[in-house]
Amino acid sequence: MIEFIKEYFLSLSSILQAFSATTFTWLITALGASSVFFFKTMNRRLMDGLLGFTGGVMLAASYWSLLAPAIEMSEGHAIANWFPAAVGFLCGAIFLFSLDKLLPHLHINFADEENEGIQTNWHSTTLLVLAITLHNIPEGLAVGVAFGAVAADLPHASMGGAVALAFGIALQNFPEGIAVAMPLRRMGLSRFKSFWYGQLSAIVEPFAGVLGALAVIYIQPILPYALAFAAGAMIYVVIEEVVPETQRDKNTDIATLGLIAGFLVMMMLDVGLS
Repeated sequence: MIEFIKEYFLSLSSILQAFSATTFTWLITALGASSVFFFKTMNRRLMDGLLGFTGGVMLAASYWSLLAPAIEMSEGHAIANWFPAAVGFLCGAIFLFSLDKLLPHLHINFADEENEGIQTNWHSTTLLVLAITLHNIPEGLAVGVAFGAVAADLPHASMGGAVALAFGIALQNFPEGIAVAMPLRRMGLSRFKSFWYGQLSAIVEPFAGVLGALAVIYIQPILPYALAFAAGAMIYVVIEEVVPETQRDKNTDIATLGLIAGFLVMMMLDVGLS
């Protein structure tokens, strides 16, 4: 099955590879959001465990799929091999920090008065969708950059690694879709509207993926910086959004075990397929 997927992606152009992979991750978000057609609520312990799993996948992907390759690609150059990774990582974190301060949004499980960013009278449902959209940007960029690196035939970039990253991101997008749609349903939205806004939160991923692939293909020297940029942005999201959302109730142990499981799954995917 994995070999078939690799062959499929190899038959596409680099831009279509990035677009197809990130469209797949978006569709998995939609699959998660479709849970509102069958349930109105979800057990909070299960939800915190799933969110923890999401954080674990993002943490592992940040290192195994992004930071480590960025450092390896920088070896043998005039500058220290850690420099591009450090600069890119910092820029990614600053980018998400800036968006977090500017874009009005509301984290999952937070009260309406705890919204962040520029103050607005937007409805809490809009703010909730924007929060998840915000953290889907680095995920799309990460997948796009990975496929762009393969297309550019750069060292340490492999189709297996890019596919593993896309699959890992898709895997953690399933609980993300649930995490957006379920609260919207509890707020009183219809099942269809809850689903619609839930899947819409990931629509940014194909656009970010294509942008990441284009940047790498046409400006190859930025690849280590681009990989680390996506890693910094993802780590910022995990610590600023995902982890706090799992600590609001008394399910911290379950959330932590979920994070460990997510980290292990993503690590095995990346190492096994690369």
